[in-house]
Order: sequence, then C-alpha cells, then structure tokens
Amino acid sequence: MRDHRMWIGGQWVPSESGRMMTTKNPSTGEDHAGVPKASAADIDAAVRAAREAFPVWSGMTQAERNKVLYEIAAKIREEADAMARDECAEHGTPYNDAYGVCMGAAAKFEWSANAAYRLMGEEIPVPGDTLTYLKNEPVGVIGFITPWNLPTIMTAVKLAPALAVGNTCVLKPPSINSAIGLKFAHVLSQVPSLPKGVVNIVTGSGSEAGAALASHPEVDLIGFTGSSETGKEILALAAPTVKKCVMELGGNNPVLIFPDADIDASLKVLAWRQFNNSGQHCSGPGRYYVHESVYDEFAAKFKAYAESLKVGDTTSGDKSIQMGPLVSAEHKAKVLGYISGAVAEGATVLTGGDAGTQYGSGFFVKPTVLTGCTHDMTCAREEIFGPVAVLIRYTDSDDLVTMANDSRFGLCAHIWTRDISKGMKLISTLHVGAVFINCQMLTDEQPWGTSVKESGIGKEGGIFGMREFVDKKLVCVKYGE
Repeated sequence: MRDHRMWIGGQWVPSESGRMMTTKNPSTGEDHAGVPKASAADIDAAVRAAREAFPVWSGMTQAERNKVLYEIAAKIREEADAMARDECAEHGTPYNDAYGVCMGAAAKFEWSANAAYRLMGEEIPVPGDTLTYLKNEPVGVIGFITPWNLPTIMTAVKLAPALAVGNTCVLKPPSINSAIGLKFAHVLSQVPSLPKGVVNIVTGSGSEAGAALASHPEVDLIGFTGSSETGKEILALAAPTVKKCVMELGGNNPVLIFPDADIDASLKVLAWRQFNNSGQHCSGPGRYYVHESVYDEFAAKFKAYAESLKVGDTTSGDKSIQMGPLVSAEHKAKVLGYISGAVAEGATVLTGGDAGTQYGSGFFVKPTVLTGCTHDMTCAREEIFGPVAVLIRYTDSDDLVTMANDSRFGLCAHIWTRDISKGMKLISTLHVGAVFINCQMLTDEQPWGTSVKESGIGKEGGIFGMREFVDKKLVCVKYGE
C-alpha cells in the first residue's frame, strides 16, 4: 500500500497533524492507499495558496490560460493508462470504461479552453451619450467537493471551466477514492506552465475537510456533486458568508416506456446505463414505468441483458469485464437493503438480487432486475444508486405524468416512443431539468439538468455551466455632454 501527500501551493505536503486515512480496493476489499486526513488548518493553507495565485491566473490573457489548459489535456492523455488503472483499483471501474473516462477528462479541458472565448460582455442599450455593458470577471477562489461515483471525470468537469475563465481552485476529492484525486494532482504537477497555487487538491473527510472548505470565508463559490442530504448541509455551511453554490444533487429518474416503444433500441441505452459503473450514475434510470402490453417483453429482455454481462475484479487485468463492484462495503449493504426491502414489500427478483460472491471478496452486487414493483414502494421512491432496475407496470387508466413527477428529485426523465409528437408534448409536463426521448446523450456542449427540486442549484456543463464561474460586473460610462 502506497502513502500519498496532498498538493497545496505547488508542493507535495502531508497533513499538518500527520493524520492519515486508508482507501480500499473495492474489487478485493483490501487496503489500497494511505492518504492525508486534512484538517481545517490544511484547508486554510490551500485557500491561502489559491488566493495568492488568483491575481496571476486571472490576470493572464485568455490565450495564455488556454495554452495551459491544452497542456493539461495533453498530459492527461500521456498518463491515461496509469490514471485508468488507478480508477480500476480504487473505484472498481472496468479498464475500457476507465480509459475512456480519462480521454474524456482531457477533452473537457480542451473544450473549456475553446468555449471560454464565447463568454463575451453584453452591451445594454440606454438613452443618451452613455455606454452601459456587463463585464465578465472570474468569481475568485472556488471550493470543489467532488463525488465518489465518477472520480476522474468529475474532477475535470469541475476544474476545467472554472480554470478557463480565470478562477483558482481548492478541490477535495471523495474520501473513498482520494488517491484518484491525488493522481490528478500528479498530472497537474507535470504542467510547469500552471502557476503554483492555481489548483490545490486536499484529501480528508467530508465532515472535517469538506465542512471547513464550505464554510471558509475566503472561498467565493462552492461547487458540489453528491447527495441532496449532503448538499443541504453544505448550503447551511455556506450561508453565513452568502457564498454562491452550484450543486448537482440526487435523482430518481423516471423512464416512460410506451406501447409503441422500440424495446430492443431502448434496452441498448437503458440497460447499458443501468449497469454501467455498477449503476452509480445520477443520470441513470431510476424507475421504469412500462406499459402492460410490453411489460413482459421488456422484463425478459432486461433479464437477458443483465445475465449476459461479464462481472469481475477490475484489477485482474481482464479488459473484457463490463461491470465491477460497488464503491464500498457500506454502499453494497445499502443497495442490498433496498433489494431485500423491495422483496418484503411484494416485488419479485427476476434476476440477481444478492451479493456476487462468485466474483470475488469485494463489494459486488449482481446485476438485478425487480418486477412487480409499484409506485409507492421504497425502491421506487428513493435513489438506489446501484445495478438494480425497478420495473413498474402501468395501464391506460394510470396517470403516468403524475407518477413521473411524484418525486422530490427532478434531475432528468427518459421517454421511449415511436410517436415523436407524443414525446414532444410530454416535455413541458415533466418537472425535470432534462428530457431524453429515445436516447441519452451527454456531451461537452450540453448543460446538465440540475436546478429542479432537490436535484440541485445552477447548471453544470456547456457554456451555461461555464457562466456559473463568472460574475457580471455592470459598467456605465458617460462620454457626452
């Protein structure tokens, strides 16, 4: 097991107290890495480093900052294999997926560099010889708290747009897979054109390091992805200094399968999304409302897909593995609890349903399909965040839209029908931030669907997400008599 240090002010440093914490290999359950357990003092040092670097970084031209972001992207590509193997070992991502994620992280920096040029000022027409316009300026020091479910790509999603427009950052990676975050710091440390202190990566617990970052008076904005419950705690910590917050929180996303849906096409998207990353996707399907006329066919094909997956130890070197373990023993127990709870409420396990002990000693749960579920069951009301498909049969007499909207979350919804007119008419009736009809596509250009109900605040991704990291300053100039 290797011990790591944190990246603060361009230096590798231990925690001030010398405390450490241990991460696990989820495929084996064995210890993986030792990482520093930061305190409020370490967070303060990182924030001070970011504050000192801010005038330098924000004072560079866009072309100068872009050059650095391109160099970061190139370095990520050079290190992609090693980064991918770290994600396999500490998160349980299959190698092919992990490598693709790393290449996607590189693309985030390139896209953000190019997109930053589009954040132009806006002139406001006023009478008389007066010029009034809005000038975009970086917010300042950004505190990022990233999620454990997509550790590499979410580090890039957070850092790239914030850096592109001139902010400096302190990032706390998830405690469960902190070494992945420190691997990202290692990549950044090899980019000499990145000024010291522009990015600082500090490991520690959410209750201590995360809380210190969210409440620090010199942090201007908090960017967070995680559960709605933790998001509410961060909002409370940020409130005394009225920090701006950008948050992508929980989701329990409805899927509407109509009688005329192309079942095979839907499963290529939905079943893949359900089990990719072991179901640990905020944008993944949460509850499937399937019309009674196609319910049995949909369930049978979903079962066949689940049973066709190759599940296993993502550190074994077998690149044909399609699904790995869950991220932790605690999360495994939570997911299995949802499955047993569903059975107790009357659901049927069509396939899977238990720990995958045949895959190894890690935190495995078999790809699972639950049938006979109803809208009021706990498995349909809460976010399972695992490889568990919850299938609900509906009839023509059911109010489908009401059921779809009956959730405290509002991240996204999926519609599958050959009648595009029907699908388009449903868009305005679904109270969510994003609607996918006969597809699911997330690109660098698209803003992600937060800011509805308890699923978040603000936007992430695309030019709209980048705008979250600038303040608009009003300028008014009188140039006539």
